[in-house]
Amino acid sequence: MLVAAPSPDRDDADVARSLAELEQLVLGLGMVPIHTIVQRRGPRAAPAYLGEGKLREVAALTGGTGEVARGPAAGKAPPVRGDLLVVADDELTPGQLRQLSSALGVEVIDRTSVILRVFATRARTKEAQLEIELARLVCELPRFRDDGEAGDREGGGGRAARGHSNVELAKQRLRDRIATLRREVEVAARASLRQRELRDGLFRVALVGYTNAGKSSLMRALTGSDVLVADELFATLGTTARQLHPAATPPAVVIDTVGFLHRLPHPLVASFHSTLAEARGASLLVHVIDASDAEIDRQRAVTEEVLAELGAKDTPSLLVLNKADRLDPVVREALAARFPEALLVSALEATDVARVHAAIVARLDAGLAERAFTIPHGKVGIVAQLRDRLRVVDEAWGEDVRLTVRGTREVLDLLAARLAGARPG
Repeated sequence: MLVAAPSPDRDDADVARSLAELEQLVLGLGMVPIHTIVQRRGPRAAPAYLGEGKLREVAALTGGTGEVARGPAAGKAPPVRGDLLVVADDELTPGQLRQLSSALGVEVIDRTSVILRVFATRARTKEAQLEIELARLVCELPRFRDDGEAGDREGGGGRAARGHSNVELAKQRLRDRIATLRREVEVAARASLRQRELRDGLFRVALVGYTNAGKSSLMRALTGSDVLVADELFATLGTTARQLHPAATPPAVVIDTVGFLHRLPHPLVASFHSTLAEARGASLLVHVIDASDAEIDRQRAVTEEVLAELGAKDTPSLLVLNKADRLDPVVREALAARFPEALLVSALEATDVARVHAAIVARLDAGLAERAFTIPHGKVGIVAQLRDRLRVVDEAWGEDVRLTVRGTREVLDLLAARLAGARPG
């Protein structure tokens, strides 16, 4: 059962979009929404998230009492039904979660918990699994309380002391695990950094955009790779890097990043910082938007908001409106007129993919620098080591080798450093 208590200033369309997103998320967890309940709440809303009347109304469907338990019994009553889950379309406080569960007689989770569960089912790489567990525990720590889960209140302590409660001990174990995870994530991040350093000097194209916009389909088409493609939210987590195909000279690497989502939990953004760092370090961002979605502006705004948070808002970008095959001619013409700077394509059409490929190569060419070197014959081997990252414009052999090449400034600087002692042309 989906419940929402939006503030009066949120328009109906925004509430409907958020609930539709939530429905897709729970469907991805194998659950079926059977009811959707919305109650507008003012700024002085009751602590149980829903008002008293609405609590009783919902409790009539869940089998609960509709009354919030008070005193020692609060939060300790077992759920009346184990086959029903109430999902709130907001990030709830620990108190709101306890009071809702108490009144409704069922387990209650919030939007953040749903997203974390979806991420947990999608994670494949070790780094993604660590980051997700870290985000989950960071969210879980302030919600942990002595509600019967931790057993007796008295735990270990000093000989003469009253001792710590079991909930305090459990919280300490969570803090220790969080500290361990942060260290492990740092180690994994350093390994990822080394992988990125191996791509230094390459033109890096990061596919970014709203989840389920078709980034993985475009990645597959641009690189000829076998990356996972699925019509579901967050089908792909982590980072996948493949060389652009047909190959450009110098080569370009295409990187598929995790998709963004409206109201993405901040602990999750923080935990995935190393994964999303690919977007910050890219030469070009290909911003993919689902053109068949009526809320193109919202998709674009969400992605740009997250990119700004990552410090990547000033990176050069290419706007791609994907899934054009789902549009009728009138809508296509309107979108083309509205977004003249964008490529309106379908990742399933070879000619459209070729247009995106050509646009990427054009951006690569525009970003290259040209430099000439006069190189002693004895140092020509140094050029050969970097030849796959350079485009030779002119080459003349005599007493020395006069070479004019085009490449990224990083590779040209690396070549100059390795040729230390060679006379510049």
